[in-house]
Amino acid sequence: MFMTLLLINFILAFAVCFIVARIFRAPINKILQRLVSEEIYIAWARYIVFATYVVGISGGVRIWDLERYITPPTQGGAILELTQERWVLELYRTLIGTLQSIAWMLLLFFFVALVAYVIVKGLELRKQHS
Repeated sequence: MFMTLLLINFILAFAVCFIVARIFRAPINKILQRLVSEEIYIAWARYIVFATYVVGISGGVRIWDLERYITPPTQGGAILELTQERWVLELYRTLIGTLQSIAWMLLLFFFVALVAYVIVKGLELRKQHS
């Protein structure tokens, strides 16, 4: 039962990452295309997609929380039983954890991109005045 939960959590987190990566592909490409040279923006965009999957899956599939179902919390304690209610709760936690992790990563990316855009724009204006 635990292995099934782990697998379904992974599949759910992967699916959420896939959807979010598709939604944000165009904006990320446009931002990177504006900020970095044409030759390397594709590599950076691929890295951001890769990071989306890594951050999303690691944030959604929380191994340390799932260990409660295979090891007792204390010596002589009982292992939690995977009931239908716990399944729903774990899948909800996976969904929210995945989205939350990706949201923080993208917020950081867009903040850094905004700072970089301001710097690039400032350099362009300085170049025009010279």
